[in-house]
Amino acid sequence: MDEVMEFFSIESAMESNVLMVLVAMVTATILSLIITKVYQITFSGERYSQSFVHTIIMMSVIVSVVMNVISDNAGVAFGLFVIFSLIRFRSAVTNAKDIAYIFFGLCVGMTCGLYQFDLAIVLTLFASLIFYLLYKMQYGKGKDTQVLKVTVPENLNHDQMLDDIFTRYTESHALRQVETTNLGTMILYTYSIRAKNEVHDKDLLDEIREKNANLKVSLTYMQTAE
Repeated sequence: MDEVMEFFSIESAMESNVLMVLVAMVTATILSLIITKVYQITFSGERYSQSFVHTIIMMSVIVSVVMNVISDNAGVAFGLFVIFSLIRFRSAVTNAKDIAYIFFGLCVGMTCGLYQFDLAIVLTLFASLIFYLLYKMQYGKGKDTQVLKVTVPENLNHDQMLDDIFTRYTESHALRQVETTNLGTMILYTYSIRAKNEVHDKDLLDEIREKNANLKVSLTYMQTAE
């Protein structure tokens, strides 16, 4: 009789645990849907990926289950290390904000896996609000680093030729490369620069063209503004 009662007790505990895991997965799914909706609203890069959105949702759900499995295990730290290693393997995330959203989804999944549903909800709502406000306020917005290439006739070449222009138009500048072109009659300077927020690219280029006898000047953005 005791064995029978023990069997039903174990079965009941297993059913209860499965139910809690199911609740954790459903909660993680709902909260990750909120996260990905905020991601879609605040996305401002060049390469939007639907698969990345799906990945955030699936990782959140999967991690909620993994956390339940390893929550009572002394090797929980090692388990987390394995999770992050698998996520990093062959990943091609180039946007720092995308990495933040991945970590956001992981944290929500972990919190749900530990059955801290109230904390998971608070985390999702508060962090989503922060992401949205930063996007709307364009907090920290500034000019991206650009590559400036200036062709100068050999007879007009001197080291400080563009210094006054850089002082008026840029926050910072650095000479990266000097090379000769056109059988040595021209010199090509390559700079990395960060223009001031109020500066228009055309104004900068026009000023340089007045200095380099109207020869070729190119300005390339190293990455798209976020």
